[in-house]
Amino acid sequence: MASPFLSITDSTTSTEGHEDAFLGFVEYARSMISSDAEEDPDAGGGGDPPVPPWSWVVSKILKSCMAYSSGVTPAILLSDLFQAWSEQHRYLASKKRLGWKTPSEKRHRRTRLPHTVTIDSIYEKNFLSPSSVIEAVVIDAFLLPGTNIYLLSLGNPWSSCTIDLYLHRRYYDLLDFQILKKGREVYLTGCCLRTAMEGSGQPRLLPTEYLVVLLDEDQDEDAVLLGAQFCSDSFSSISIDAVKNAVTYSLYARIESIELLEAFRGVERKAIILVDSDGSKLKFVLWGEQILLANLFSLGSMLALDRPFIAYVDNHNVGSQELCLEFGSATRIYMVPFTQQEEEVLLSSTQTRSPGSRFSNTLDQTQGLKISQIMLPLDSQGSVDFKNYPFQLHVADLRDKMTGVSLYGVVTNIDKEINNSDTVYYVRIEDTTGAVVAKLHFVRYWSLGRLGIGHSVFISGLTCSMTTGKLLEVSWFEKETGTCLFNQSCLPALLNSSCLHKLSHLSDISKLMKKTHICRVCVVSIEHHDVCLVKSHVICGRPVKERSDGSFHCSFCNSNCDGEVLDSFQLKVTLADESNQMFAWCTGQTATELLQITPDEFLHLPVVEQAMYLCTLRTERYIVAVVNCKRSTNRSSMNLEDDPVFEVARAQKCE
Repeated sequence: MASPFLSITDSTTSTEGHEDAFLGFVEYARSMISSDAEEDPDAGGGGDPPVPPWSWVVSKILKSCMAYSSGVTPAILLSDLFQAWSEQHRYLASKKRLGWKTPSEKRHRRTRLPHTVTIDSIYEKNFLSPSSVIEAVVIDAFLLPGTNIYLLSLGNPWSSCTIDLYLHRRYYDLLDFQILKKGREVYLTGCCLRTAMEGSGQPRLLPTEYLVVLLDEDQDEDAVLLGAQFCSDSFSSISIDAVKNAVTYSLYARIESIELLEAFRGVERKAIILVDSDGSKLKFVLWGEQILLANLFSLGSMLALDRPFIAYVDNHNVGSQELCLEFGSATRIYMVPFTQQEEEVLLSSTQTRSPGSRFSNTLDQTQGLKISQIMLPLDSQGSVDFKNYPFQLHVADLRDKMTGVSLYGVVTNIDKEINNSDTVYYVRIEDTTGAVVAKLHFVRYWSLGRLGIGHSVFISGLTCSMTTGKLLEVSWFEKETGTCLFNQSCLPALLNSSCLHKLSHLSDISKLMKKTHICRVCVVSIEHHDVCLVKSHVICGRPVKERSDGSFHCSFCNSNCDGEVLDSFQLKVTLADESNQMFAWCTGQTATELLQITPDEFLHLPVVEQAMYLCTLRTERYIVAVVNCKRSTNRSSMNLEDDPVFEVARAQKCE
């Protein structure tokens, strides 16, 4: 039976002429989504880009590969992409019926909060996680007939439905003061869904304390509220004696950062670092379930806190206590969201003309000079945000003050930073235009599994800045929202997904080529002395050393790893296809797949039977992912003179 992807490419030539089949499919998928948006007048709108961001498509494809480990087809990938894209860019189909205006230009220039869900998706899934964020507009406020219970009817710009919220009683006076009124924007989290019971109507949202009222300084009523209530107090005016006498404060400050604090007696804490107009800083500390509120805040936004609780928090750095703000029972939160400014960015030839990318070439022909420049938002620090950049960025494109950068390339070196209490690694990534060293900051420990030299990776969430020595520094912080790193070479789905790779012959693989090759091979020989049984660290997949006291130490993680080790193979193997032979090495699960036996089972065989078993593997056929690992061979724990240049990163037996 013909491959479904072949029939598609015959008509669309999606990967024709593209050296990397994976990148070819990415361009094909983007062109399919773009053409669908042009045919559907209700798709997108409001100035949305007609083409999905390159990094967004790559990330979604790799996430689908993680979800379908046995392999993916073009139909699966395109279905997932179309669904995700339509959910992200679905706009109100009947704005007139809801009676409120199209989202303003300011709303378009805000960063959409992480964990945001649409009202339509709540109805579709009949489920709502307490950590979900709802960005909504008040359509109406009314009393439940026969009660004194208020409900808000809410809508949002991405949904065609509305949903009712039981308003928490702590906010009833906001209705009396006409603050919660028709057209008011609010952010909600910590909501629970009361599903529709038989005969009881539509689902509704149960009351939540975690509500933030959005204000607009350009609106007269909001400007009066801010000026009258929040401009007289500052952080320096807070007096503990006055607090003891029941004096309350209303404070207005900018959100500088959001930090995770150490747990206190098992209770999670987060601190919102605020800076007032005098430049004074103060922490707004959230405890336990309150940390959900942090999901509603964005850096650079102005926070108006009405009657915050004044308390002390331990400052471990100086061994004393410091004044802080907390979310008390009478606290109300208003926010003027940070509105992103934009900057014009010129496109380089590497971005608009990827080799073999027919989609990019088509854009060149149809749009001409229109795509020579593009407007991108600035974050609160003045850096250009490339998260929604339409084209692929290369190493040669990196400059100072760039954030949200994504790269696709090959790892050529990994080193751990020493003499640093934090977990920091330097990973050198190379693509067709050059190489860059990325400084990876982890929350606790290395969390990327086995990542080796020659592996193909996709990394997003990079930030570029200039050091005092005028050198470009590229950083990646695991804790930041939207960051990810996928090791494409080790994805199980890659081997069974013909739409994402082209089969290579061993004779086509050069020692100088830096990419992942998928080949169909058979085992020529595995010598008994080339099979090593080692202890490996579960966290990183590297071999560990056993110390004299019986403990284990991982040099890659630079940590003791007792209780985190397992038995694994490291082996050398000679592979062949009809064109050539190759001497390669592998470890971990890949080695187990090639040997078709577990380390424990192999260890319990007598030595003679081990050698005989290895002979039975000759002529076994596999599909493998092969990478060039030349730079890492001098660090191999096998310490053999003739170290292989190639690593089998993934293997699967052919049935």
